[in-house]
Amino acid sequence: MSDPAYPPISPLKTGLRARCPRCGEGPVFKGYLSLRESCPECGLDYSFADPADGPAFFVMCAVGVVGMIAFMIFEFSLHPPVWVHFLVTFPILAAMCLWVLRPFKGWMVSEQYFHKAEEATFVSVGKHGEGYGWRGQAERAAKAAARDKD
Repeated sequence: MSDPAYPPISPLKTGLRARCPRCGEGPVFKGYLSLRESCPECGLDYSFADPADGPAFFVMCAVGVVGMIAFMIFEFSLHPPVWVHFLVTFPILAAMCLWVLRPFKGWMVSEQYFHKAEEATFVSVGKHGEGYGWRGQAERAAKAAARDKD
């Protein structure tokens, strides 16, 4: 996004099409859900991308809500036996999850690029952990012992 040769592209547009978030042309995936090392068109290194389990979690939640609504409508209107649900409802739910997972993962990778997401780092902004509590007492004692030796 910081490269002036590549103007910003909508992360939703590139993600749902599973295209490179920088150029919008090269594919993001080398298989069904495996990320490529880099974009074959512009050379963007995809090592920044780490969607982890996020796409699967959100897809299962969304499909679960929609699937439960459809399941209840089907159950309360037709009252089918349980085996019908095993043959119809569960395969449809699995297919819906698989159908939505790839575009959603591509979208999350594009959002990570667009917002320059990176690994979280925690830094003390005050005296937290520096000189207080049992750790601080041990550090102060060690510093005092070093001063006494000199």
